[in-house]
Amino acid sequence: MTIAELRTKKNILIVGYGVEGKAVQVFLKKHVPNAHVKVVDQKDGKDYLVKQKEYDLAIKSPGVRPELITIPYTTTTNIFFSNAKGKIIGVTGTKGKSTTTSLIYEMLKKSEKDVYLGGNIGKSPLEFVDTLNEHSWTVLELSSFQLQDVTKSPHIAVLLMIAPEHLDYHKDEIEYVNAKRNILRFQASEDFAIVNRDYPASNESDVHTEGKVFYVSRERETENACFTFGGKVIIRKNGSDNEIIKIEEIKLPGKHNLENVCAAVMAANLAGVAISDIQAILKSFTGLAYRLEYVEEKYGIRFYNDSLATIPEATIEALETFEGQVGTLIAGGFDRGNDYTQLAEYLVKSSVETLILFPTTGEKIWQAVVAAGGEHKLKKFDVNSMHQAVFLASEETTTGKICLLSPAAASFGGFKNYKDRGDQFKQEVLGLA
Repeated sequence: MTIAELRTKKNILIVGYGVEGKAVQVFLKKHVPNAHVKVVDQKDGKDYLVKQKEYDLAIKSPGVRPELITIPYTTTTNIFFSNAKGKIIGVTGTKGKSTTTSLIYEMLKKSEKDVYLGGNIGKSPLEFVDTLNEHSWTVLELSSFQLQDVTKSPHIAVLLMIAPEHLDYHKDEIEYVNAKRNILRFQASEDFAIVNRDYPASNESDVHTEGKVFYVSRERETENACFTFGGKVIIRKNGSDNEIIKIEEIKLPGKHNLENVCAAVMAANLAGVAISDIQAILKSFTGLAYRLEYVEEKYGIRFYNDSLATIPEATIEALETFEGQVGTLIAGGFDRGNDYTQLAEYLVKSSVETLILFPTTGEKIWQAVVAAGGEHKLKKFDVNSMHQAVFLASEETTTGKICLLSPAAASFGGFKNYKDRGDQFKQEVLGLA
């Protein structure tokens, strides 16, 4: 919705007062000063939407279910897409969004482009929309919540791996996947789509765009793609190969991150970033906080913070990164209906000796471990605080091994968010005598 269209609305209701709600309130005050603007939030009580029919338009925050809004509505993401100047690169997927988005941003910044970072990472793009010009680039991390209602797609859309998540919010897996695919759905022929070939739900999404499709893979050579082969990252366009970097030179740890590296390389290449600038970032970027983040070594135990791992697949990736080195896994949290069978089967065959588990999914994880035959291989401890968890880890982890916080579950309930969970972990580790 353009600013001109917003100015036709006399009464506007902002639904949700988090980062996005606060940003749109400031935006409206500047650009639609004559409108009567009201803010409501679920914290106001269960009847916070009862008077919405008194308003011409609602501006919905991403976490608010669409069916709760009974009047015409838009979102901060749609407002940004309708008013932003320059080009937008959007990144979505179940895992890897933050890493890939950050890599792309750093590569464009290294190339001295006028580039901005926002969306689900950092700040709301409405905070900087007024500073953009025709030469600007915006790199957005986009969640399924933000994409569910979009009516426009980015110039370069990156679709990473897709696995079931947020099934507490979405009606089912189909709705979740369709929300992700909206990043491609409104592209035109002059746009570009970058699709991960290694996951069926992602790979099968290429039919949903009119843009030029490029692929990403760490498993196979692919035409019009960025892939890993022979220990190298390679871009192949029109049958011609261009070696970007040797894998051993990439600073970012973890095999799974090669998918994110390839996606970022492909996006930066399409945005006109020189190979030398791409290489420079890959040789220096060590990763994000809360994702395979080294904290400290205490009592001969290395502690790693992977609080951003909110699904089982991400925890398996973390364990694979430290294959044979993890002695203790701290996991569990809010139950989003995830299946822990695959994680349990991996744990039974892994080096993990001790499980320290938070409710409520801690019990589901343990039941899956028992079903996989790991009841006598793994020691299990149930905890309700990070202080308990880290103290137990310091007592139970074999010297020379890793204690890994990789929850495979959301943080809600026991913690404010994944950052709070990770920060508490780091604080407790650093506080060990």
